[in-house]
Amino acid sequence: MPRVYPFEYGTFTQHVPTLEPKMIDKISSWKYTEDYATEPELIRAARRHADELGVESVTPATGAQLAVIAGLTQAKNIVEVGTGAGVSSLWLLSASNDSVLTTIDSEPEYQNVAKETFKSSGIQANRVRTITGKAAAVMGNMAESAYDLVFLDIDPEDLEEILPTAVSLVRPKGALVVAHALWRDRIPNPALRDDETSGMRSVLRSFESSDDFTSTISMVGDGLLVVYKR
Repeated sequence: MPRVYPFEYGTFTQHVPTLEPKMIDKISSWKYTEDYATEPELIRAARRHADELGVESVTPATGAQLAVIAGLTQAKNIVEVGTGAGVSSLWLLSASNDSVLTTIDSEPEYQNVAKETFKSSGIQANRVRTITGKAAAVMGNMAESAYDLVFLDIDPEDLEEILPTAVSLVRPKGALVVAHALWRDRIPNPALRDDETSGMRSVLRSFESSDDFTSTISMVGDGLLVVYKR
């Protein structure tokens, strides 16, 4: 248990927990976490394709966490919104040899590159279903409570629109995961109230104090919201 020390502020004294030994450099710890994950060459190749397209991909540390979440939830049926060049798709599929991924993106060019990525990575065709279209329309036709893991990697304004549908797809004891949960490190600053930052804050508030979900934010990448559906 951490020791408790008195904290004085003017005439007010409160006992607060203090970690021993004291934290030294949080930024260095964050960088160490980012550098800890080892990305397989096949995924690095997909990342290079993403860079050529000008598509932002999840960081290796974020990808590794996606793989861990998929493994811990024993996810067999996975939905991804935001295929890009297939970087996060490969991480999601890496946790199991028999999981099936449905991945959605509105850009046909991205999906075509992702398909080539899956093929060159040796992913069997029956393990990936790529759908080009608007996520709201596509997900509206998918079965509720039928998926073990739903991963969302889209802009906050679009995210707000599809969030209720995405939640409905997750089975009980499944997980919803949202990329960019700290949105360019803007979320902690209450003075920043642009539409995208406010939109992500709204998403985060959706799971606060809820009896139906347990949620947490991981610091990897641009922040990763992980939600467990009870």
